[in-house]
Amino acid sequence: MFDFNRKEETIISAGIDIGTSTTKLIISRFSLMNLAGTTHVPRIEIVDKEIIYKSPIFRTPLKDASTIHVAEVEKIIRSEYSKAGIEAAEIETGAVIITGETATKHNAQEMLHYLSNEVGDFLVATAGPDLEGIIAAKGSGAYDYSARSGKVIANIDIGGGTANIAVYKDKELLGTCTMHIGGRLIEFREGEIISISPPIQRLIEEQGILLKVGDSKDAKYIRLVTQFMAESLSRILKNEVQEKDHVLLLGHSPNWKDDVESIVFSGGISECIYTHELGVHSTAEYDDIGQDLALELQQNEALNSFSWLEPIETVRATVLGAGTQTTEISGATIQVSTQDLPVKNLPVYNFNFHSNLQEGLERFDAEIKKAIDLYDATREGQNFALYISGLPYMGFRDIQKLSEAIIQVMEQRPDPTLPIVLVVQTDHAKVMGQTLLAMNVQQSIICIDQISVDHGDYMDIGKSLESGVVPVVVKTLTFHSS
Repeated sequence: MFDFNRKEETIISAGIDIGTSTTKLIISRFSLMNLAGTTHVPRIEIVDKEIIYKSPIFRTPLKDASTIHVAEVEKIIRSEYSKAGIEAAEIETGAVIITGETATKHNAQEMLHYLSNEVGDFLVATAGPDLEGIIAAKGSGAYDYSARSGKVIANIDIGGGTANIAVYKDKELLGTCTMHIGGRLIEFREGEIISISPPIQRLIEEQGILLKVGDSKDAKYIRLVTQFMAESLSRILKNEVQEKDHVLLLGHSPNWKDDVESIVFSGGISECIYTHELGVHSTAEYDDIGQDLALELQQNEALNSFSWLEPIETVRATVLGAGTQTTEISGATIQVSTQDLPVKNLPVYNFNFHSNLQEGLERFDAEIKKAIDLYDATREGQNFALYISGLPYMGFRDIQKLSEAIIQVMEQRPDPTLPIVLVVQTDHAKVMGQTLLAMNVQQSIICIDQISVDHGDYMDIGKSLESGVVPVVVKTLTFHSS
């Protein structure tokens, strides 16, 4: 049994970012410690994160314009593991993030699920522009800046294909937005334009800009495109969206209400501004509008009305966030069936009792049927995690009532033999798990707490660590299209 007074436990995390232009990897070591007193319930938390390896920056390998070269991506990752002196089996948490235009490739989802099984025992596959923006804000330092300054800070992570915006105040996420702004949206070869991405082609047509494939890379109309990008970004940040800006919006409009005070740029375009990598790692040079876009951002008057903060990381912000900021640690008083771990890509269904156990139990059966219809519509035996929130104070008899209801509803699943996976908002995971076992439940039990999830989230639960806790990654598996 783990000695909770033991000073430290370590786990290895990997972050892999496969972006429109570049692919990079980071390896970290997390130190875990019990921060509760010896007479209190153990509280295991990550107390230190040490980066032990940073890869060079590679050009993302593609077979063609619509296909990622999976074998080459895997080759890069395995080679970098070898250089870091790490085996794939040693990696217990982290994330593979696919970003920007690469997420629109037809085999993006297939590749991520393949990598999550092949290059790490508990690497997760995640995607979705909102999550990318959140992770980049943590890697760039904007997230921490928001707490130290008390200001409303927007992190704008611009790579080859998208600008992912995440707005924070005091480490609270106020909103997100993603735009078709990036360096590789217009590409050159031998002095001529060889490709214009579909969103920029629509922009050119709407704005009447005289630009086409085959034109010179020095065409004056290219500046009209980068100027429009900078101006549109400034309007988005000020929440002053105009009709003409919709061509560059990917998904929803800006959804924060507070006025942005300071901005942080990260991503490959930020590297064009700050050159953090110069002389450290050889960054590949690309024949695209990246440098022109970076210059326009710096010169735009509206953007300069904000206070600019320099990022801690530029092109590596997302991979740093993926490798160091995606993992949470469960509570120590949990009940898990170790032979069923790890579990990956479990959709989450939130059932809120609204502080009334009896009324909640009356709705419980119908709500779980909704969860089954939502996540296992074809009745193939897809499991889900049930997040139980809004519980009132409960005595032992109340816990028994709730456990009986859980057993009954879980029997309704098309495959009732699947593990019962519960995430409890309050500190009831162990007693609830033990109560279920005492009732001779037929299924294995995975019951954890101190993790916050909601509808639409997916989660991975890793293998039990020496301290009895489990690493958890909460994510989205949404793939966007161009």
